[in-house]
Amino acid sequence: MIRRLGQDTQTMHAELMALLLADPGRGHWWQLDGSFVRKVVKGTPYVYFQYSLPGGGKLQVAVGAASPEVDAIVAAYETGRRERDGDQERIGRLASMLSASGHRRVTHAVARVLKALADAGVFRLGGVLVGTHAFRLLGDLLGVEWPEGTWTTEDIDVAGRSEAGHELDIEVATPRLEADVPSALENLRMGFVPVPAFDPDHPSTSFKVRGKQLRVDLLTPASDREQDPVYIPRFRAAAAPIKHLSLLLQQPVPAAAVNGGAVLVAVPQPAAFALHKLLVSQTRSMVQQTKVVKDLQQAALLLEVLAEDRPDDLEEACAAFRAAGPSVVAKVVRGAKAAAKRHPEGATAVDVVTAALG
Repeated sequence: MIRRLGQDTQTMHAELMALLLADPGRGHWWQLDGSFVRKVVKGTPYVYFQYSLPGGGKLQVAVGAASPEVDAIVAAYETGRRERDGDQERIGRLASMLSASGHRRVTHAVARVLKALADAGVFRLGGVLVGTHAFRLLGDLLGVEWPEGTWTTEDIDVAGRSEAGHELDIEVATPRLEADVPSALENLRMGFVPVPAFDPDHPSTSFKVRGKQLRVDLLTPASDREQDPVYIPRFRAAAAPIKHLSLLLQQPVPAAAVNGGAVLVAVPQPAAFALHKLLVSQTRSMVQQTKVVKDLQQAALLLEVLAEDRPDDLEEACAAFRAAGPSVVAKVVRGAKAAAKRHPEGATAVDVVTAALG
């Protein structure tokens, strides 16, 4: 049963999101953990900035010859860092208050992984959290709490396009950032290792902690004929091609994963997520029947909330899925009917979807 979050909890969550979105580190160079150093080169003093690379390692780049203008850059960095530190303290307090109010947190292990991916730049470089953890965070955005069995998992699914996505460049003369996903996971020292592909000639698209359920899967949209892993240069990793995944990645929205502190990630639009769950429920194999049950339940819950609170979002998402062709529409409609049969409390919302799909 869906439970509406209390007004106080929703207000705290909104304040937390506002702080995360206003973080001066997002898209500014003082997000980099580093310091300025001075060197004399051929008798001329130069200022360098030394910072940590996402995933480990350090890099030192020249800012310029010592001058009042460069001194102003150094001062702006220090001010930005102080302001960001103050915001981080407020974010921590809000996260603690949310937890005390009964807000369900992501597990500590999942929070560590999401923070490592965020710090590595995955979500700023077009990565989108999909799967059950995205469903969990969509509930927070919609102001509801899902039944516990619908979102419990240790699998972390991250999708990205093979071509360049919407990137937020650092505003300083530093090299273009890449999110080195394998290094970011390795540097957590949690025991992540690549999962061997079925074809030994193919690179791994998954990373797993030995002896535990914790796993990270990288996904990317696929064409009808695409089956081999696709290398994503800006992630320095390969991703598994998934048909129709592009319908899930249009105009992602920010969300906060809370555990002690909070991490800003990107998740799909709620309406697109719901329709995509209906779609994939009709494309899974027989051995994935357990996942089909979860697909339909998550879709039904989302549709029930969206039909009441955000019907226009459903109309827009249905238009995008209609444009994908009659085969996609037919699968979504079949999925909607299956969801209504299993979850009659969401039948009204399903009627809205089937009508919008024509």
